[in-house]
Amino acid sequence: MTLKGKTAVVTGSNSGIGLGVARELAKAGADVVLNSFTDNEEDHKLASDMSEEFGVSVTYIKADMSKADECRALIDKAGKCDILVNNAGIQFVKGIDEFPVEKWDAIIAINLSSAFHTTAAALPKMREAGWGRIVNIASAHGLTASPYKSAYVAAKHGVVGLTKVTALETAQEPITANAICPGYVLTPLVEAQIPDTMEKYDMSREDVIKNVMLERQPSKEFATVEELGGTAVFLCSDAAKQITGTTISVDGGWTAL
Repeated sequence: MTLKGKTAVVTGSNSGIGLGVARELAKAGADVVLNSFTDNEEDHKLASDMSEEFGVSVTYIKADMSKADECRALIDKAGKCDILVNNAGIQFVKGIDEFPVEKWDAIIAINLSSAFHTTAAALPKMREAGWGRIVNIASAHGLTASPYKSAYVAAKHGVVGLTKVTALETAQEPITANAICPGYVLTPLVEAQIPDTMEKYDMSREDVIKNVMLERQPSKEFATVEELGGTAVFLCSDAAKQITGTTISVDGGWTAL
């Protein structure tokens, strides 16, 4: 599967899932636009290092995904946008009656509204190019729910709905829209939580991973960012051109329960 000649814009991609997906797209030959809300030397070095490693063009564009105009400007600044991966997201955990309004607004803006704005800006470019792929990183929480995560669950369910509408509006065009729904993924952020959780529960690393962090994931294994990236590459390939408007769960069986 080669994506040579295609340009992929990946939001929230200077670490974690977004970076993993961006790397797999670059490995498949796509030029890549990395993004986050910061704009420092490390961000641009990350892009130049990836460019050298994979032999493709990799640039970094700062854009705050909580701001509609910056979401749309990201796509404009990218120039081309054959592949759009909406990945940017944040999380906050609290009961509904205690959930801070500003946290709700931020999560809905970054996790859901940003995908609407980038998609709206990208579709004309895809139509002009005669080809496009939209891959939204949703979550197992886009298909099911957990307590104390009202904003995140609402946003990810919204992402799944937006994906379906986008697919229907482009169904007779060479453009597809799909959502990847990961379970728990081993990212640097998750890795950093393990020692504190071991101390809190007085458990070994293995027990914390299997019995606490992966309690709802039947495989008892984390998904990896490389696996999510590979799924994204497949959805961008010709083999997936009739796959649109659906969700692909990468959750170790979580949503099979």
